[in-house]
Amino acid sequence: MRERILDVALELFNEQGYDATSLREIAERLGVTKAALYYHFRSKADILLALHLRLHDLGRGLLDELDSLSDERDAVAAWPHLIDRFVDDVIANRDLFLVHQRNQRAFEQIADTEEHRQANDDIEQRFRRVLANPALPIADRVRMACSVGAVMFGLMGADALFGNEPAEHVAELVRDTVHELFPSSSS
Repeated sequence: MRERILDVALELFNEQGYDATSLREIAERLGVTKAALYYHFRSKADILLALHLRLHDLGRGLLDELDSLSDERDAVAAWPHLIDRFVDDVIANRDLFLVHQRNQRAFEQIADTEEHRQANDDIEQRFRRVLANPALPIADRVRMACSVGAVMFGLMGADALFGNEPAEHVAELVRDTVHELFPSSSS
C-alpha cells in the first residue's frame, strides 16, 4: 500500500504540482480514506520525502555495484557500463525526476530533515570515496565525475532543454557522450 500511495502521489504531484495536491485527492484516487494514508505517512511532506529518497536509491544501486568490485581500479573499467544502467534507471524513473524538477521549492522544505540529511550524506560520502581515491588516476576520476553530471543534467532537464525530442533519443545521445569520455570502453 505504501508504494501505491507513493505512485499515486507522484502522478498527482506531476499533474498538478505538490502545493496544489491534497492528501484527500491522493486518498480519493487510491479509493481509501485519509486515515489510511496517515497510517503510512504522517504528512504530505513525508510522502514527498519518500519520493525523493527513491532518487537516492538509484544512486545507491550504482554505488553498491562499485562496492562489490574486488579492486577499486576495476571501477574505471566498469564505470561506462554502470553509467549505462544509471541512464536506464533515470529513463525508467523519469516521472520521479520530473516531480523533483517541477517542485523544487517543495523539495527545499524537506532538505533539512534528518532522514534526508543522513541519506544524502551517505551517498555523498560513498561517491567521494570513489572519486577521491588516489589509487585511481585523476583523469579517470574526473571522467567519472563528469559522466554523472552529463547524465543528470542531460536527462533531468531534457524537456526544458531539448523540447519535444523523445527522452529515449536524448538518453542515447547522453550515453554516447559518456562513452566518448572513456575511449577504451566498448559500447
